[in-house]
Amino acid sequence: MRVNVIELHLENLVEKYTLDFVAKQSAGALWYQNGGTVILASVAVDNKPVQEDFLPLTVQYIEKSYAVGKFPGGFIKREGKPGEFETLTSRIIDRSLRPIFPKGYAYPTQITIMVLSYDRKSDLQVCALNAAANALYVSNLPFSQAVCAIRVGKIQDRFVFNPTAEELTQSSLDLYVSGSNDDLLMIEMCSLGANAQTNEISEEDLLEGLDFAKRAISKACLEYEKAFSPHKKIPLEMEFDVSSKNPEIGVYVRENFSQEILVAIAQMAKSERNSGLKKIADYILKTFGESQGWDFKDILSALESHKKEMVRSQIIFQGIRSDGRGYEDIRPIDIQTNVLPFAHGSVLFTRGQTQALVASTIGSENDAQIQECLNSRGLAKEKFMFHYNFPGFSVGDASIISSPSRRELGHGNLAKRALETSIAEKTKTIRLVSEILESNGSSSMASVCGGSLALCASGIEVRTLIAGIAMGLVVEGDKYAVLSDINGLEDHDGDMDFKVAGSINGITAMQMDTKLKGVSFEILKECLYQAKKARKHILQIMQKARDEIVLNTDILPSMQIFNIHPGKIVEVIGQGGKVIKEIIDRFKVSIDLDRENGEVRISGNDHNGVMGAKHFILDLIEVQKTDLSKYEIGEIFEGEVKKVLDFGAFVGLPKGGDGLLHINRFGKGKDYDLKVHIHEGDRIKCQILGLNKGKIELDLIKE
Repeated sequence: MRVNVIELHLENLVEKYTLDFVAKQSAGALWYQNGGTVILASVAVDNKPVQEDFLPLTVQYIEKSYAVGKFPGGFIKREGKPGEFETLTSRIIDRSLRPIFPKGYAYPTQITIMVLSYDRKSDLQVCALNAAANALYVSNLPFSQAVCAIRVGKIQDRFVFNPTAEELTQSSLDLYVSGSNDDLLMIEMCSLGANAQTNEISEEDLLEGLDFAKRAISKACLEYEKAFSPHKKIPLEMEFDVSSKNPEIGVYVRENFSQEILVAIAQMAKSERNSGLKKIADYILKTFGESQGWDFKDILSALESHKKEMVRSQIIFQGIRSDGRGYEDIRPIDIQTNVLPFAHGSVLFTRGQTQALVASTIGSENDAQIQECLNSRGLAKEKFMFHYNFPGFSVGDASIISSPSRRELGHGNLAKRALETSIAEKTKTIRLVSEILESNGSSSMASVCGGSLALCASGIEVRTLIAGIAMGLVVEGDKYAVLSDINGLEDHDGDMDFKVAGSINGITAMQMDTKLKGVSFEILKECLYQAKKARKHILQIMQKARDEIVLNTDILPSMQIFNIHPGKIVEVIGQGGKVIKEIIDRFKVSIDLDRENGEVRISGNDHNGVMGAKHFILDLIEVQKTDLSKYEIGEIFEGEVKKVLDFGAFVGLPKGGDGLLHINRFGKGKDYDLKVHIHEGDRIKCQILGLNKGKIELDLIKE
């Protein structure tokens, strides 16, 4: 078998591509290797185009458990539903490659990336995108454009290309960028808070990092073009039809219904706007279209096309946005805090016609999310979660609520990255849930704003408030407009969705997607500084809302963390877990014990219960151990009560030490208040019941 092997040395990355080796019946495939990581990337194309106005591209990134010598977790030992990392990586690849497909491309295309071997060192998201992009480049599709991904870290004021996992833990920046030659296609960024004092990245530092990445991407794309151009397959014959099927419909709409379309555009909600266009289409069909043999779908398509032209023309040439705002104007904001009486914290954040209800729940170590993926050696615990839900009714759609979509997972991950470094308390498990109740653009950034305040509303200490803003872009020829706080129409008909989240000091997370072939560095710079002004405006409103928060103190959970001697942990647990089970049941708390360092974490919904459990444990471990050889089972004596606790009394023994007279021995039930009936200094008659591990268990001799 004749194969072609290409080896490329990029920035901190040695890539080996083997062509004509596997999956040869696909439209394009390659065997990718970086170190001990092996990835199979393939492209498959349907030869029949679909009659829809969208790009029918599907990307699936799949991790195989055998890649690290593991069995799949769970009851069924076979890979099934994709994990969160797989879903997010699929989105990254899709968003990077989608812009390079030509307009009018309508052939269903499947890009599959399978991780077959993993050395636990390679950056899977960088490797997977490079493998997918080059499989697409050498495929038989009649277009080609080199695309490269790079991750940039910042360690001690020095930018690092493609840092290792260990280096990334020391970095203050995680910047993932994909691009083609001199243009950037997709950006994901978050601050990592390596420096506890500064958890944001300034606009200047981010721009420097992006410029750093752009130059590396441009260099890598030249290498890819040089290496892969000779190996591209013979192109398929494909038609890219961008013209209207019935151009006369478009002419008729422009000449007769422009004013009606303007009225529909002014209807800000998506459902109202769509309803308006459908009414116009129905009117055209009944009054004129039927006699011409026109189809309702074609009429609606012509209306949509003309609507898009009008929206973009107004913005570029008249400086007018669809809702009458200026380029930098922010929609009205209303914030209400703790609107849910029995949630730990809640915020209803409304910006224009976008509304997010964000609820906060505080838990203990046991509530953390268990994550299992290839790049973790064991089960990782996720103590901060952000779940974003987008029900159909938020945009007027009559659809059922099902499992979270890729979009919902992506928006939740972005919000999580935006807020994570702002949290000063790292001991508690925190879950934020954003329910989108109404959406007309920028619901993910509304979730960030609401999430930051929801943390405060549940008593969580944050270093600073975080606000999010979605920026848009419209480009026509050599003219362009950057828009702050885009609505749904500007997102749909515009050229870029640029989400920026951060504090008054800098940026904590950013995400950029574009429909263009790429976005210039100058436009990105303008977007960042315009977003900074918008963020400052929103933060001022958020700070006022924060000052007026009234905590739900009666239901907020409490936590106590303290250390005891590691050797005492076994006494807290008790024989067969008897003691710790009784503490948990009596005080209604959760307890986490660390046998190595003696750390004790007690959490519960009642502060008094948590403090009671803490004092119970401290009193328990202070009891002196007894020399058991001095005593025999059945021995009867009269002793002095040394200490009275909720679960029993410690009685002094005649030959030294203490014995435990459990509350159960009084025959009154666990709700019996022992402290009312027995006091320190009282003398009572007891019998020795048991001797175990330095402890003596007593029974009460009733007179």
